[in-house]
Formats: sequence, C-alpha cells, structure tokens
Amino acid sequence: MDKFTGPYTVGVIGAGAWGTALGTALARGGNKVELWAMEEDVVQSINNEHENKRYLPGYKLEPGMTCSQDIKAVATDKQFLILACPSLFLAPTIQKIVDVKNVQDGSTIVASITKGFVPSEAELPQLILETMESALPECYKGSTVYVAGPSHAEEVAMGKITGLIAASNHHRNAVRTRDLLRTSKGIMAYASFDPIGVQICAAVKNVIANVYGMLDALSETSEIFGDNSESLLMAAGLNEIQKIGFAMGAQYPQTFTSISGVGDLDVTCKSKFGRNRRFGQDVIKTDMLNQFKDIDDLIANVKKVGYLPEGAIACKYVHQIAQVKKLRLPICEYLYKVLNKELSPQECLEQLINRDNMRHS
Repeated sequence: MDKFTGPYTVGVIGAGAWGTALGTALARGGNKVELWAMEEDVVQSINNEHENKRYLPGYKLEPGMTCSQDIKAVATDKQFLILACPSLFLAPTIQKIVDVKNVQDGSTIVASITKGFVPSEAELPQLILETMESALPECYKGSTVYVAGPSHAEEVAMGKITGLIAASNHHRNAVRTRDLLRTSKGIMAYASFDPIGVQICAAVKNVIANVYGMLDALSETSEIFGDNSESLLMAAGLNEIQKIGFAMGAQYPQTFTSISGVGDLDVTCKSKFGRNRRFGQDVIKTDMLNQFKDIDDLIANVKKVGYLPEGAIACKYVHQIAQVKKLRLPICEYLYKVLNKELSPQECLEQLINRDNMRHS
C-alpha cells in the first residue's frame, strides 16, 4: 500500500511570500503544514497573528499552519518537504537538513518552488533540481520534484483558482506531488515528466517580464508602442524560452504551450502582483538602474531594489547559456545590455521592436 496518502505532513523550508502562500493553501486542504523561517518576527506573526507581516502582509493564513526557526524540526517526519528558499541559498539550506533521518533514507519526497539558476564553476549555470540533487543524499538522484505555474502568492493565499505543474524524472513522485497539491481546493494540479523544460520556463519568463515592464511603462506615453507591441514581445519571448529549453535538454514541445510555459509567462508579464514586470517599469519610471554600475553590481546589491527581481538575476545566466550554446536571443540579450549599462532602455526597445529582430527571435 502506498504510504503517500492524505492528509499529508508537509514541511515548507522558507517562509517568503510564495512559501507562505503555498503552505497556507495546503493547510487549508487539511494537511499538517509547518514552515521554517530564519526571522523571529516572521515566526511570531505567523503563529500568533496568522499573517506573514514581513513577506505577505494583509493576507490571513490558515490558523492550523505553524512556523518555526528550528529547521531540523520542520524537516523531521514529513512526507513532503518543499524548498522555498532563494536559489543562491538553496544548497547551504539543504546542508542543514541532510542528517534528518527521513531525508537521509529518502523516505520524504523533496520538491522545490524556487525559481532561477544557480551559479556554477562549470561553463553553464545549474538548474534548481540539479543543485538540490547534488546537495541531497545519493538516493534523491533523479527523484526530486519541481513545482511551477502561473501562481502569484497573493492569489494563492486568497484561495483563488490556480494551476500548478509538478515535474520530475521520477514519474511516481511527480504524481504524488500533484496529488498533494490537489488537496487544496483552489489548486488545479498536473504532473509533468519534463522537469528541465518546466524549470527553464519558470526562470526565463522573469527575464521576458522585465522587458515587458519596460515596454509597458513606455507605452503610456509612446506613439509607437502599445498593446499590439506587448503581445508581439510576449510571443517572441515564448519562442526564446523554448529555444533555451531545448538547448538545455527539455523533452516536450507541449511544456512551452502549457501553463508552465505560456500560462506562467502571461501572468508574470501582465499581473499587478508581478515583481519582474514592476522592475521593468521602475527601470523606466524611476531610473532604477542609476544606482548600479553594471549587472554584477545590481546582483550583488539587489536588496537596494526593495524587492527581488528574479529576472534581472536570471538574465546574467541566460546570457551565459546563449554564449555557450550559440543561441540568438534578442530579447534576453538586449536586457543584458541594459542591465550591464551598455545600452539605454529606450535604445533597447527601439532596436528590439523591429522586423529583423522579432522575425528571428
């Protein structure tokens, strides 16, 4: 008999906005959910006021969900662990739980909702699952799960209907994680066996959304940019995401036309909750980049932005992939030049939105 039956025990490692929102959605579905947070104020506000005032203010959380600063306790005796920490801290965070018995023996399914790439000494950056499986015990090779989809934390916390995909090379774990997600009444979940494609979609759509935000801000006063231009950009952006995906080993074209591809790209570009769209708008409206020397300075001092623009960080690694794989990616490459202070945002968009670039993107 399969031991993975509900209600489930779930540990969420990371209590940012997305980890908190998914945790409360799963708790709402009758599961026992514990969060781990580094910050004492986050623990206190979740446990005592059922609100994450630091990272998800204004949204009431399920009273049965708890939070702790003891990461080993949160990881212990769980059927599922969901890693929700930033990509740069993923491996060091995993190191804190590798000696927990149910992680050591592989009896817990480990999934991640972290987006982006992880820097590596190799010629290409690492994907999230690759980083996880390098840090976890050997028994997790090929069995971790990646969860993504068009899912802003605010709407998930409110219980609004949201689609998610659980992707893994381990088909049974993909299905088990899908079944966990389906316990939340607001989540429509599906299984995918193309984890590379799903991870690329989740990371690169943020890069496209940065450029979309720039274009959206200019469209307010421009005589040449408008809704048609934005749709053109999104379509070309999806094509670039697919190019990167196949170059990195994605398996199925359907991944890019699913909710993890076109669905996630659409909501990230258009939603009022989108940080990456907002970053692009701020580049135009507040001259956000003026305080940074180049893209490396931006990444090193990203806290100055006031929120996390994942696309600006991912852009550096997409540039690296494009060089190694010899890919032509006009949208991603023009954003890199803007963030690296090689080109102004206006020059970027004027050069980008022309027949030759969009035809070959």
